[in-house]
Amino acid sequence: MGDRRIMNRKRILSNIALIGLVSFFVDMSTEMVYPLIPLYLTTVLGATPVAVGIIEGIAESAASLLKAMSGYLGDRRENKKVLMLAGYSASVAYKILLLISASWPGILVARVVDRVGKGIRTAPRDALVAESSNSGKLGGSFGLHKALDMGGSALGALLAYLFVATGFGFRPAFLFSILPAAAGIAIIPAVREQKAEPEAVRPARAKSAMPGGILRAYLFIIFLFCLGNSSNAFLLLRAEDLGFSASETVLLYFGFNLSASLLSIPFGRLSDRLGRSRILVPGYLIYGLVYFAFAFVSYKGAVPLLFLAYGAYTALISGAERAFVAENAPEGYKGTALGIYGMLQGIGLLFASLLAGLLWDRFSPSAPFILGGVLGCVSALLIGILLGRRQNKNSTAA
Repeated sequence: MGDRRIMNRKRILSNIALIGLVSFFVDMSTEMVYPLIPLYLTTVLGATPVAVGIIEGIAESAASLLKAMSGYLGDRRENKKVLMLAGYSASVAYKILLLISASWPGILVARVVDRVGKGIRTAPRDALVAESSNSGKLGGSFGLHKALDMGGSALGALLAYLFVATGFGFRPAFLFSILPAAAGIAIIPAVREQKAEPEAVRPARAKSAMPGGILRAYLFIIFLFCLGNSSNAFLLLRAEDLGFSASETVLLYFGFNLSASLLSIPFGRLSDRLGRSRILVPGYLIYGLVYFAFAFVSYKGAVPLLFLAYGAYTALISGAERAFVAENAPEGYKGTALGIYGMLQGIGLLFASLLAGLLWDRFSPSAPFILGGVLGCVSALLIGILLGRRQNKNSTAA
């Protein structure tokens, strides 16, 4: 019995690790070019921060609109692996479109293709992670996936820094980034998806796929928060505005990704032990304080610490939040709930990025960060109240 349990645990870990490795290589590819895009747009193509906001907002909203649908299809058709393959394949098409784009509308098309792929793959992939996890260890499982995901992002950002520092050139960087994406896609056939059980023994599926009760309230708070959570491209533009060179800005982005990668597993496991609220509330509070600091910072030496703290926020939230959504999803609809969660994030990001560009141009570079800081702190307070009430109800019922 003990040997069987150990083998089952190894099988679970290997499947989550395989999914994580797919994300590692594809995110390495994406982050090799992502920090270059705002620099390429503003220094080579002459685009304004408003154009950057339009591109990021439209691209992310295109992804968000597909997340709920792909999550639902993955649940109903049990084809999560196929959707994952289709979504990750768009990453290669994205890099090809970057190579042939000569204006910011062309970059917009490329980003939309990339984000559409993300919209297709994210919810089915997260559902596969949840299905591959042992009960009570969801936070650690999502933390492992996020650690690999952000590790690939960190390596990609480091390569982007080397490209800028050595004068490698934007277009050669776009071309080179295709290789790790292809490597990640090649791993997908090895990922296992749980086979459907016969109808007679399959657990009863909830009548409605729509989240209820506490999850619906939580998702509303997430949407509110995301209205101030503009694209990370604005963090890069802010660093540039504070006097960092293009190569230094990319190196800051590397620090953010490395911080998130190193902390994701311990924070994910900590959320399994301490409960989600004790991780989520500090996470959103750190976000709010970091954004306030970005708004008012004048000392350049503090900026690297802010990027590291932003990585800590990402690590705190990623595993605990996805685990919370999966745990509170209707029976049989984990992918759908995770897709709705991603959809609301993307819609919020659309408005946040458009608003950030306008605030930057009309008022000051600090304005979008003040908005983000306020909504981050308000969200931390609301989540604390919501989950605190739930805990009190459970204690009373016991």
